[in-house]
Amino acid sequence: MKEKSLDAENKSGITITSSLFRDGVFCFIDNIMQRAMFKRKDALLMGLIGFIKEEMDIIKERDPAIKGAMEVFLYPSFKAILRHRLAHRLYLKKHYFLARWLSQRSARKTGIEIHPGAQIGKGFFIDHGHGVVIGETAIVGDNVTLYQGVTLGGTGKEQGKRHPTIKDNVMISAGAKILGSFTVGENSKIGAGSVVLSEVPPNSTVVGVPGRVVKRDNIRVPREELDQVHLPDPVLNDLNRLQKENELLRKKLAEIRDCFDTLDCQGVCKEKKNGGKHEDL
Repeated sequence: MKEKSLDAENKSGITITSSLFRDGVFCFIDNIMQRAMFKRKDALLMGLIGFIKEEMDIIKERDPAIKGAMEVFLYPSFKAILRHRLAHRLYLKKHYFLARWLSQRSARKTGIEIHPGAQIGKGFFIDHGHGVVIGETAIVGDNVTLYQGVTLGGTGKEQGKRHPTIKDNVMISAGAKILGSFTVGENSKIGAGSVVLSEVPPNSTVVGVPGRVVKRDNIRVPREELDQVHLPDPVLNDLNRLQKENELLRKKLAEIRDCFDTLDCQGVCKEKKNGGKHEDL
């Protein structure tokens, strides 16, 4: 009987010990998971704060109309870009419906439609913003500036990469349309109302419909140079060239006419000297 009681006590002791060990392991794992969750939440919070601070600095740097830091929260571009970052994360995790729902809600609120699949780099800024459309396979580099009415779109219903790639430090002026799967080189400027349908080399300026590249001697365009008005106009340049050529032709014709008048005068004078007789050459 004593042996049985001892065996029972040993078994109960082992059971209690194993139970305590199991509870301790579970508590340890739960503690680790809670710490990881807190760290993840802290990381997400710090990332959000860092993003907000970065966006505030970008808007204050590129928009001279801003008077105070709190105005940043009123900018439609700030709201649209923040929501796009969230929608893009959902898109990468294949939560397509939630990503589209968030992007469409943002489009209704801000007037800026960015597909959640679009890849957008750091330092991205949309001034005014209403009417901006960015397609699913568009890739936008760092420090890119867009104005209202810009479209980064495709040209049809083809599959795969069908939207443009915008490199770093590009400025796209109001109403410009960049359509198709090609690259706009870094430090380039797209003039207001231009329709770009082909590759743009780096350090270039594009204006007109369809867009024409105006080389700038490969001089690097500074990031702060965001003048969208004083851009070269190839159509106006051609008209000025034609006008100069027309003036030159007029001068040549006037010289030829004067030359003929001089020859006629010389012929009349000779006839008078010869008594009205005409000399045959």
